[in-house]
Parts: sequence; structure tokens; C-alpha cells
Amino acid sequence: MIIVPEKVIPNLIDRATSYNAVEAVFGAMSRGDAYNFPVIREDIGYADALYGFKSGFDKAGLSLGLKSGGYWPGNEAKGLTNHQSSIFLFNADTGQVKAIVGGNYLTAVRTAAASSVSIQHLARKDSKVLGMIGAGHQSAFQMRSAVEQRDFVKVIGWNYHPEMLSRLADVADELGLPFEAVSLDELGAQADVIISITSSFAPILMAAQVKAGTHIACMGTDTKGKQEVESALIAKATVFTDEIAQSITIGECQHAIAEGLITDGQISEIGAVINGDHAGRTSDDEITLFDGTGVGLQDLAVATAAVELAIASGDAIEIDV
Repeated sequence: MIIVPEKVIPNLIDRATSYNAVEAVFGAMSRGDAYNFPVIREDIGYADALYGFKSGFDKAGLSLGLKSGGYWPGNEAKGLTNHQSSIFLFNADTGQVKAIVGGNYLTAVRTAAASSVSIQHLARKDSKVLGMIGAGHQSAFQMRSAVEQRDFVKVIGWNYHPEMLSRLADVADELGLPFEAVSLDELGAQADVIISITSSFAPILMAAQVKAGTHIACMGTDTKGKQEVESALIAKATVFTDEIAQSITIGECQHAIAEGLITDGQISEIGAVINGDHAGRTSDDEITLFDGTGVGLQDLAVATAAVELAIASGDAIEIDV
């Protein structure tokens, strides 16, 4: 069995590797070559933590396994990331455990890769202003990955706690882009692409605040009850997702579905756009929205790549079990 420790993974997985792995697995899902198993996600009643399992099987890449972990909101005060997880890979032919891989960094880069895939395939080609809602740990990963998909000239941001916006300002400066803290009204009026990456349980961005032609990547809603945007905005947009079953149950679309504003037939898989089976954006005035619920197959795809790279670099630890 191979162990790939958390500490070596940032030196193994770059953004291009993560992007390619996630884009490929979205395409495989849409073709029916890969599928996710039902998600378990629970409030454990301790430390305000959400804990669960995401798992699946990619028949094309023979990635079989699960990610175990969740969200501990008090971790940042302890010098730890709020998201904590480990990924377990199994041999698809025998069922034997193949690898245990640290999942914290991989969760951040695969989440950023998913929104970047949506930007690449759905945002207007002339998009110039990137809007960020949320300034937590994952926001930095989101920004770094997003700016590689379009020629952005400016980043604007909003956060419930304005003092945290220094993180976005620092990353924008690192990328050579000006940053401005704005109101939500200003963000919606200026941004061509909006990424929301929060843990909100109430809508932040409203339909009336978003201009025509915007692409929105909702990346924070992965649990029943969470919500980042108004249901009316979902109804107003052309909606895409990683997996429809998760989108309507634990994703951003759960509320619009419950309110009867849309049906699951109005949600398309991003994999269909990647495979050329769906046109994606059809006009410059269209609002497109990607509901990134976070699927287990994303984790398995990047973990499989990490194992291969760790073996090649000598960072893999092999043990007998």
C-alpha cells in the first residue's frame, strides 16, 4: 500500500494537473464511464463539524475509492485548515487498499479546478473583471486558478467579514492584478465572472444584482440547507453542474427545486459541454451558472494523479498491510 502524506502533495500537484484531471472526470461522468455513489454528510453534534464520505468509481481510469472528512469551522483559530480529509484508493480488480492520500490540499485544488473548468467552457471570452464572494482559505486557490482561464484585468471582492479581504488583496497583488473591496451591488454590476466560495446558509447574491452575460460559479454549497445565491437567480440563469443528483439535493439548486422555480430537466452536466454534447453558453447576454457541489470522483482523480507523481518523485511511502 502507498501512503502519500499531506505535506508532500503541494510540491506534486500543480494547477494544470488538477484542471486536466477534473475536466477529464467530468467528461467521463457525462459519458457514463464514471459514477458517484450517494454522499453521506452529517452534522456530528460536536465542534460544529460536518463530517461525511464521498465515493465513486471511474471505469475508464479504474479509480475506485472514497474521501472521508469534513468541515471544522474552529480550525483556523488553531492554525489548521477548516476542511480536513483523507482519500482512500482501492484496486478495482481485487478490492485491496491501494493508497491513502492526504486530502486537504487536494480538496482545495480540485474545487478550484472545477470552477475553472466552468469558466473555461461557459464564461464570455471577453470577460475582464473577476468577482470574488468569500475570503476564506479556498478563495486564494479559486483566484489563482480562475485567472488562468481569461485575461482578467481586475479583481473585486466582498466578504461577510471585511477584515479578511486582505487575503484576496494579497493574492491579486501576487498575480499582478489590482484589487478593490466592493459592495454586493457593485460586485454584481462590474463582474463578468463571479465565484462564490462561502459556507453560507442564506442567500448572499440576489438576481437583481447580476448583470446580463455574467458567469457565476457557486462553489460553497455542498450540504442540505446551505445557500449562496437567491433561488430567483438560479431560475434566471442557464444552469450547469458537476452532478445533477447532488445539485438538486445538497447543491445550490436544492432551494430553487424545492420552491418549484426549476426542474431537474433544466440543469445540464458540465461534462456534456466538455464532450461537445451541449452548446454551453449560446449568447453574450446569457447568465450562466455552475453549481459546483463537489463530487467524490474529483477527489479520486486528483488523488490518483498524486499517487503516480509521488511514486515517480520518490515521495511515496510503501508499507505492507
